[in-house]
Amino acid sequence: MARSLSTPTASVHNTSTSVITIERFIMEQERLHPEATGELSNLLYDLCLAAKIISRHVRRAGLTDILGGSGTINVSGDLQQKLDMFANETVRHSVQHTGRICIMASEEDREPVPVPQDKPAGKYVLLYDPLDGSANIDVNVSIGTIFSIHKRVTPKHGTAAAKDCLQPGRKQVAAGYILYGSSTMLVYTTGQGVHGFTLDPTIGEFLLSHPDIRTPDGGKYYSVNESNWNKWTPAVQHVVAAFKNGDGPVQAKNARYIGSLVADVHRNLISGGIFLYPADARNPQGKLRLLYEAAPLALVVEQAGGAATDGKRPILDVIPGELHQKTPLVIGSKADVAFATAVFGAP
Repeated sequence: MARSLSTPTASVHNTSTSVITIERFIMEQERLHPEATGELSNLLYDLCLAAKIISRHVRRAGLTDILGGSGTINVSGDLQQKLDMFANETVRHSVQHTGRICIMASEEDREPVPVPQDKPAGKYVLLYDPLDGSANIDVNVSIGTIFSIHKRVTPKHGTAAAKDCLQPGRKQVAAGYILYGSSTMLVYTTGQGVHGFTLDPTIGEFLLSHPDIRTPDGGKYYSVNESNWNKWTPAVQHVVAAFKNGDGPVQAKNARYIGSLVADVHRNLISGGIFLYPADARNPQGKLRLLYEAAPLALVVEQAGGAATDGKRPILDVIPGELHQKTPLVIGSKADVAFATAVFGAP
Protein backbone atom coordinates (compact mmCIF):
# COMPACT_ATOMS: atom_id res chain seq x y z
CA MET A 1 0.00 0.00 0.00
CA ALA A 2 3.03 2.31 0.24
CA ARG A 3 3.03 4.92 -2.50
CA SER A 4 4.22 8.30 -3.69
CA LEU A 5 2.58 11.22 -1.93
CA SER A 6 1.66 12.65 -5.33
CA THR A 7 -0.95 9.94 -5.96
CA PRO A 8 -4.33 11.51 -6.86
CA THR A 9 -6.97 11.54 -4.17
CA ALA A 10 -9.44 8.69 -4.38
CA SER A 11 -13.08 9.67 -4.49
CA VAL A 12 -14.87 8.71 -1.28
CA HIS A 13 -18.51 9.35 -0.49
CA ASN A 14 -20.33 8.84 2.77
CA THR A 15 -24.05 9.29 3.28
CA SER A 16 -26.46 8.56 6.06
CA THR A 17 -27.25 5.24 4.38
CA SER A 18 -23.63 4.28 3.73
CA VAL A 19 -21.72 3.01 6.74
CA ILE A 20 -18.04 2.64 5.92
CA THR A 21 -15.74 1.13 8.51
CA ILE A 22 -12.08 2.06 8.53
CA GLU A 23 -11.20 -1.51 7.60
CA ARG A 24 -13.40 -1.38 4.50
CA PHE A 25 -12.07 2.06 3.59
CA ILE A 26 -8.42 1.02 3.87
CA MET A 27 -9.16 -2.13 1.88
CA GLU A 28 -10.78 -0.10 -0.90
CA GLN A 29 -7.78 2.24 -0.97
CA GLU A 30 -5.46 -0.75 -1.18
CA ARG A 31 -7.31 -2.11 -4.21
CA LEU A 32 -6.29 1.01 -6.12
CA HIS A 33 -2.71 -0.27 -5.93
CA PRO A 34 -2.31 -3.80 -7.30
CA GLU A 35 1.32 -3.83 -6.15
CA ALA A 36 0.32 -3.38 -2.49
CA THR A 37 1.26 -6.21 -0.13
CA GLY A 38 -1.21 -5.32 2.63
CA GLU A 39 1.50 -4.69 5.23
CA LEU A 40 0.76 -0.98 5.53
CA SER A 41 -2.97 -1.65 5.70
CA ASN A 42 -2.45 -4.13 8.51
CA LEU A 43 -0.16 -1.73 10.37
CA LEU A 44 -2.93 0.86 10.26
CA TYR A 45 -5.35 -1.74 11.66
CA ASP A 46 -2.86 -2.39 14.48
CA LEU A 47 -2.89 1.32 15.32
CA CYS A 48 -6.69 1.34 15.27
CA LEU A 49 -6.68 -1.39 17.90
CA ALA A 50 -4.25 0.58 20.05
CA ALA A 51 -6.47 3.65 19.69
CA LYS A 52 -9.53 1.74 20.92
CA ILE A 53 -7.67 0.45 23.96
CA ILE A 54 -6.25 3.87 24.84
CA SER A 55 -9.65 5.50 24.28
CA ARG A 56 -11.28 3.08 26.72
CA HIS A 57 -8.72 3.90 29.41
CA VAL A 58 -8.94 7.65 28.79
CA ARG A 59 -12.70 7.47 29.32
CA ARG A 60 -12.18 5.60 32.59
CA ALA A 61 -9.24 7.70 33.76
CA GLY A 62 -11.16 9.35 36.58
CA LEU A 63 -12.46 6.00 37.84
CA THR A 64 -9.23 4.01 37.86
CA ASP A 65 -5.79 4.60 39.31
CA ILE A 66 -4.32 5.96 36.10
CA LEU A 67 -4.40 9.72 36.70
CA GLY A 68 -1.45 11.76 37.91
CA GLY A 69 2.27 11.70 37.38
CA SER A 70 4.38 8.58 37.39
CA GLY A 71 7.28 10.28 39.14
CA THR A 72 9.63 9.81 36.16
CA ILE A 73 10.92 12.30 33.58
CA ASN A 74 11.10 11.48 29.88
CA VAL A 75 13.99 12.31 27.54
CA SER A 76 12.44 15.69 26.69
CA GLY A 77 12.37 16.73 30.34
CA ASP A 78 8.62 16.33 30.80
CA LEU A 79 7.02 14.60 33.78
CA GLN A 80 5.57 11.33 32.53
CA GLN A 81 1.94 10.78 33.39
CA LYS A 82 0.69 7.29 34.21
CA LEU A 83 -1.55 7.37 31.15
CA ASP A 84 1.46 8.43 29.03
CA MET A 85 3.25 5.26 29.99
CA PHE A 86 0.17 3.10 29.48
CA ALA A 87 -0.39 4.54 26.00
CA ASN A 88 3.27 4.09 25.12
CA GLU A 89 3.21 0.42 26.05
CA THR A 90 -0.14 -0.13 24.35
CA VAL A 91 1.10 1.15 20.99
CA ARG A 92 4.34 -0.80 21.32
CA HIS A 93 2.64 -4.10 22.13
CA SER A 94 0.12 -3.58 19.34
CA VAL A 95 2.79 -3.48 16.63
CA GLN A 96 6.05 -5.06 17.72
CA HIS A 97 5.11 -8.74 17.22
CA THR A 98 3.26 -8.42 13.92
CA GLY A 99 6.14 -8.60 11.45
CA ARG A 100 5.12 -5.30 9.88
CA ILE A 101 7.69 -2.98 11.45
CA CYS A 102 11.43 -3.27 11.95
CA ILE A 103 11.90 -0.52 14.52
CA MET A 104 9.89 2.07 16.40
CA ALA A 105 10.65 5.23 18.31
CA SER A 106 8.52 7.10 20.83
CA GLU A 107 8.71 10.50 22.41
CA GLU A 108 8.75 8.70 25.76
CA ASP A 109 11.79 6.50 25.04
CA ARG A 110 15.40 7.66 24.91
CA GLU A 111 16.44 5.23 22.15
CA PRO A 112 14.59 3.56 19.27
CA VAL A 113 13.19 0.11 19.98
CA PRO A 114 13.86 -2.62 17.39
CA VAL A 115 11.46 -5.54 17.21
CA PRO A 116 12.53 -8.46 19.43
CA GLN A 117 15.13 -10.68 17.78
CA ASP A 118 12.85 -13.71 17.99
CA LYS A 119 10.11 -11.88 16.06
CA PRO A 120 9.91 -11.20 12.31
CA ALA A 121 10.94 -7.71 11.17
CA GLY A 122 8.93 -5.87 8.53
CA LYS A 123 9.69 -3.03 6.16
CA TYR A 124 8.08 -0.17 8.06
CA VAL A 125 9.23 2.24 10.76
CA LEU A 126 6.81 3.66 13.33
CA LEU A 127 7.39 6.96 15.14
CA TYR A 128 4.80 8.15 17.63
CA ASP A 129 3.81 10.41 20.47
CA PRO A 130 1.65 8.09 22.56
CA LEU A 131 -0.28 10.80 24.37
CA ASP A 132 0.12 14.42 23.33
CA GLY A 133 -1.21 17.02 25.77
CA SER A 134 -0.90 14.68 28.72
CA ALA A 135 -0.56 17.62 31.13
CA ASN A 136 -4.30 18.08 30.49
CA ILE A 137 -5.28 14.54 31.48
CA ASP A 138 -6.18 15.33 35.08
CA VAL A 139 -8.50 18.19 34.07
CA ASN A 140 -10.38 16.25 31.36
CA VAL A 141 -9.17 18.26 28.34
CA SER A 142 -8.85 16.63 24.91
CA ILE A 143 -5.60 14.75 24.29
CA GLY A 144 -4.29 12.70 21.40
CA THR A 145 -1.93 10.15 19.88
CA ILE A 146 0.22 11.12 16.87
CA PHE A 147 1.87 8.62 14.52
CA SER A 148 4.23 8.62 11.55
CA ILE A 149 5.15 5.70 9.28
CA HIS A 150 8.23 5.44 7.04
CA LYS A 151 9.71 2.66 4.95
CA ARG A 152 12.98 1.34 6.32
CA VAL A 153 16.19 2.40 4.57
CA THR A 154 18.52 -0.25 6.01
CA PRO A 155 18.82 -3.62 4.21
CA LYS A 156 15.77 -5.83 4.69
CA HIS A 157 17.64 -8.75 6.22
CA GLY A 158 19.91 -6.63 8.41
CA THR A 159 19.35 -5.03 11.78
CA ALA A 160 17.24 -1.88 11.81
CA ALA A 161 19.02 1.23 13.07
CA ALA A 162 18.39 4.81 14.16
CA LYS A 163 18.89 6.03 10.59
CA ASP A 164 15.64 4.27 9.68
CA CYS A 165 13.95 6.77 11.99
CA LEU A 166 15.92 9.84 10.90
CA GLN A 167 14.13 10.53 7.63
CA PRO A 168 12.58 13.81 6.46
CA GLY A 169 8.82 14.09 6.74
CA ARG A 170 8.47 14.19 2.97
CA LYS A 171 9.32 10.47 2.95
CA GLN A 172 6.46 9.44 5.23
CA VAL A 173 4.15 6.87 3.69
CA ALA A 174 1.41 7.51 6.25
CA ALA A 175 0.73 9.78 9.19
CA GLY A 176 -2.15 10.72 11.40
CA TYR A 177 -3.52 11.26 14.86
CA ILE A 178 -6.20 10.02 17.23
CA LEU A 179 -8.11 12.67 19.16
CA TYR A 180 -9.69 11.64 22.47
CA GLY A 181 -12.33 14.31 23.00
CA SER A 182 -16.12 14.40 23.14
CA SER A 183 -15.76 11.49 20.73
CA THR A 184 -12.69 9.53 19.67
CA MET A 185 -11.62 10.40 16.14
CA LEU A 186 -8.85 8.99 13.96
CA VAL A 187 -7.55 11.20 11.13
CA TYR A 188 -4.93 9.90 8.73
CA THR A 189 -3.37 10.17 5.28
CA THR A 190 -1.40 7.83 3.06
CA GLY A 191 -0.83 10.53 0.45
CA GLN A 192 -4.35 10.15 -0.94
CA GLY A 193 -6.00 13.01 0.87
CA VAL A 194 -7.04 13.16 4.52
CA HIS A 195 -9.90 11.16 5.97
CA GLY A 196 -11.47 11.15 9.43
CA PHE A 197 -13.16 8.30 11.29
CA THR A 198 -15.20 8.50 14.48
CA LEU A 199 -15.28 5.62 16.94
CA ASP A 200 -18.79 4.27 17.47
CA PRO A 201 -18.57 2.92 21.03
CA THR A 202 -21.69 0.80 20.62
CA ILE A 203 -20.05 -1.44 18.01
CA GLY A 204 -16.38 -0.69 18.69
CA GLU A 205 -15.64 0.39 15.12
CA PHE A 206 -14.16 3.50 13.53
CA LEU A 207 -16.68 4.75 10.94
CA LEU A 208 -15.95 7.19 8.11
CA SER A 209 -17.34 10.54 9.24
CA HIS A 210 -15.11 13.10 7.50
CA PRO A 211 -14.16 11.96 3.98
CA ASP A 212 -11.59 13.95 2.01
CA ILE A 213 -11.02 16.72 4.55
CA ARG A 214 -10.05 20.08 3.01
CA THR A 215 -8.96 22.89 5.28
CA PRO A 216 -9.98 26.48 4.41
CA ASP A 217 -7.31 28.58 2.70
CA GLY A 218 -7.65 31.21 5.41
CA GLY A 219 -9.05 30.72 8.88
CA LYS A 220 -10.86 32.52 11.66
CA TYR A 221 -8.76 31.22 14.57
CA TYR A 222 -5.22 31.69 15.79
CA SER A 223 -3.75 29.40 18.43
CA VAL A 224 -0.66 30.38 20.38
CA ASN A 225 0.44 30.57 24.01
CA GLU A 226 0.46 34.34 24.46
CA SER A 227 1.96 34.07 27.94
CA ASN A 228 5.28 33.72 26.07
CA TRP A 229 4.92 37.19 24.50
CA ASN A 230 7.90 38.72 26.32
CA LYS A 231 10.14 35.85 25.20
CA TRP A 232 9.31 36.25 21.49
CA THR A 233 11.23 38.11 18.82
CA PRO A 234 9.68 41.31 17.39
CA ALA A 235 8.76 39.37 14.23
CA VAL A 236 6.72 36.83 16.19
CA GLN A 237 5.06 39.61 18.18
CA HIS A 238 4.19 41.35 14.89
CA VAL A 239 2.55 38.21 13.48
CA VAL A 240 0.52 37.46 16.59
CA ALA A 241 -0.60 41.09 16.87
CA ALA A 242 -1.69 41.01 13.22
CA PHE A 243 -3.79 37.91 13.80
CA LYS A 244 -5.27 39.41 16.96
CA ASN A 245 -6.05 42.92 15.71
CA GLY A 246 -5.95 42.69 11.93
CA ASP A 247 -3.22 44.20 9.75
CA GLY A 248 -3.84 45.21 6.14
CA PRO A 249 -4.93 42.09 4.24
CA VAL A 250 -4.89 40.02 7.45
CA GLN A 251 -8.27 40.04 9.13
CA ALA A 252 -8.51 39.85 12.90
CA LYS A 253 -9.04 36.33 14.20
CA ASN A 254 -10.47 34.78 17.33
CA ALA A 255 -8.01 33.35 19.83
CA ARG A 256 -8.41 29.65 20.59
CA TYR A 257 -5.65 27.87 22.51
CA ILE A 258 -6.25 24.64 24.39
CA GLY A 259 -2.65 23.72 25.12
CA SER A 260 -3.15 20.31 23.54
CA LEU A 261 -1.43 20.22 20.14
CA VAL A 262 -3.67 17.61 18.53
CA ALA A 263 -6.85 19.37 19.66
CA ASP A 264 -5.68 22.80 18.49
CA VAL A 265 -4.47 21.52 15.11
CA HIS A 266 -7.62 19.45 14.59
CA ARG A 267 -9.93 22.39 15.25
CA ASN A 268 -8.01 24.58 12.82
CA LEU A 269 -7.87 21.79 10.24
CA ILE A 270 -11.66 21.53 10.24
CA SER A 271 -12.62 25.19 10.76
CA GLY A 272 -9.59 27.03 9.38
CA GLY A 273 -6.88 28.81 11.30
CA ILE A 274 -3.26 28.76 12.33
CA PHE A 275 -1.34 27.22 15.22
CA LEU A 276 2.02 28.68 16.21
CA TYR A 277 4.65 27.41 18.61
CA PRO A 278 7.59 29.63 17.67
CA ALA A 279 11.09 29.62 19.03
CA ASP A 280 11.59 31.91 22.01
CA ALA A 281 14.30 33.03 24.39
CA ARG A 282 13.80 29.95 26.56
CA ASN A 283 13.50 27.47 23.66
CA PRO A 284 15.62 28.84 20.78
CA GLN A 285 15.23 25.59 18.81
CA GLY A 286 11.51 25.40 19.48
CA LYS A 287 9.79 22.99 21.83
CA LEU A 288 7.82 20.51 19.73
CA ARG A 289 9.38 17.26 18.56
CA LEU A 290 10.06 17.13 14.82
CA LEU A 291 9.65 13.38 14.30
CA TYR A 292 6.78 12.63 16.68
CA GLU A 293 4.65 15.77 16.42
CA ALA A 294 5.56 18.32 13.76
CA ALA A 295 6.29 16.08 10.75
CA PRO A 296 3.22 13.80 10.95
CA LEU A 297 0.86 16.71 11.57
CA ALA A 298 2.52 18.63 8.73
CA LEU A 299 1.81 15.79 6.31
CA VAL A 300 -1.83 15.63 7.37
CA VAL A 301 -2.32 19.38 7.06
CA GLU A 302 -0.49 19.64 3.71
CA GLN A 303 -2.55 16.78 2.30
CA ALA A 304 -5.68 18.69 3.35
CA GLY A 305 -4.55 21.80 1.48
CA GLY A 306 -2.84 23.62 4.34
CA ALA A 307 0.81 24.32 5.09
CA ALA A 308 3.38 23.82 7.83
CA THR A 309 6.77 25.46 8.30
CA ASP A 310 9.36 26.02 10.99
CA GLY A 311 9.08 29.73 10.25
CA LYS A 312 11.50 29.51 7.32
CA ARG A 313 11.07 26.25 5.41
CA PRO A 314 8.47 23.51 5.07
CA ILE A 315 8.52 21.13 8.03
CA LEU A 316 8.44 18.17 5.64
CA ASP A 317 11.77 19.25 4.11
CA VAL A 318 13.66 19.38 7.42
CA ILE A 319 16.26 16.60 7.62
CA PRO A 320 16.42 15.36 11.22
CA GLY A 321 19.80 15.05 12.87
CA GLU A 322 18.72 13.41 16.10
CA LEU A 323 15.84 11.34 17.39
CA HIS A 324 14.35 13.90 19.75
CA GLN A 325 15.11 16.99 17.68
CA LYS A 326 12.89 19.96 18.43
CA THR A 327 11.51 22.54 16.04
CA PRO A 328 9.38 25.68 15.91
CA LEU A 329 6.03 25.03 14.24
CA VAL A 330 3.69 27.22 12.20
CA ILE A 331 0.83 25.10 10.84
CA GLY A 332 -2.65 25.56 9.47
CA SER A 333 -4.46 27.34 6.67
CA LYS A 334 -2.17 28.06 3.73
CA ALA A 335 -2.68 31.83 3.48
CA ASP A 336 -2.17 32.34 7.21
CA VAL A 337 1.01 30.24 7.29
CA ALA A 338 2.33 32.07 4.21
CA PHE A 339 1.83 35.44 5.94
CA ALA A 340 3.57 34.35 9.13
CA THR A 341 6.47 32.71 7.29
CA ALA A 342 6.98 35.79 5.10
CA VAL A 343 7.21 38.04 8.17
CA PHE A 344 9.58 35.66 9.96
CA GLY A 345 11.83 35.49 6.90
CA ALA A 346 11.89 39.23 6.20
CA PRO A 347 15.27 40.98 6.64
